[in-house]
Amino acid sequence: MAIEAPLGASGRTARNVVEDAARAVGQTLRERFSTDHTIEYKGRNNIVTETDLLAEEQILSDLRKEFPDFGVLAEESGRSESDSPYCWVIDPLDGTRNYASAIPHFGVVIALAKDNHVFLGVTYDPMRDELFLAEEGHGATLNGVPMKASSEESLEQCIVGGDLGYRDDLGGYALDLSRSLWPKVQGIRIMGSAALGLAWAAAGRYDLYFHQSLYPWDIASGLILAQESGAVILDLQGNPATLDSEHAITSSPLLAAQFMERASGSAWLNS
Repeated sequence: MAIEAPLGASGRTARNVVEDAARAVGQTLRERFSTDHTIEYKGRNNIVTETDLLAEEQILSDLRKEFPDFGVLAEESGRSESDSPYCWVIDPLDGTRNYASAIPHFGVVIALAKDNHVFLGVTYDPMRDELFLAEEGHGATLNGVPMKASSEESLEQCIVGGDLGYRDDLGGYALDLSRSLWPKVQGIRIMGSAALGLAWAAAGRYDLYFHQSLYPWDIASGLILAQESGAVILDLQGNPATLDSEHAITSSPLLAAQFMERASGSAWLNS
């Protein structure tokens, strides 16, 4: 039986609340997109701007008005424990390096889990006004239109997406893997947002997407988007990925199996 969250304080569903919160913070991100940003470094290539912090505060305010007792796991503010089995998982701005460089490819992640199982998730692309939404048992949609993962049957006919993440060694393995795939795929794309990469695979834009350096807020909405669109998200052992998975191979079951076979023996798959 699919999980359902209780109604919010105003009587609204969690689905409506997350959709409205994502669109509202998306407006903030658009308004600030072309402004100068204050950048701080969390790692060599892992940055945070004042807009990340502002966006997270805005999302948390919207969610807590409706569900004050739920726990929170957010990229910038960390974990807020709760006695509730429900927990919001939030990335206010996935693709911060793109955002700070005026590259219009980034997204907002808001997902809801119960006992660590994600059953509702939104990935919102503010610049394209595209909202990828999935709820367990209710399918996955893009701006309200049902979406499905790729129906391609051969990896050689596929557009493959991937990203490098924040670990230099794993990013290097990903580049090596990409070189080994080429030219026996139609194209390889590295665009700088794990959340959008997972969403695009669920929508069939990418036939397959892979990543090797994920955090829970990167993968959260992707888990339910994949499930409800007919895709799988696998870890390096070929098991279903979870919130705690750092690696992900996202595609149809058929293409994921072909990818695992092609990647066998690679440093990436054995990292």
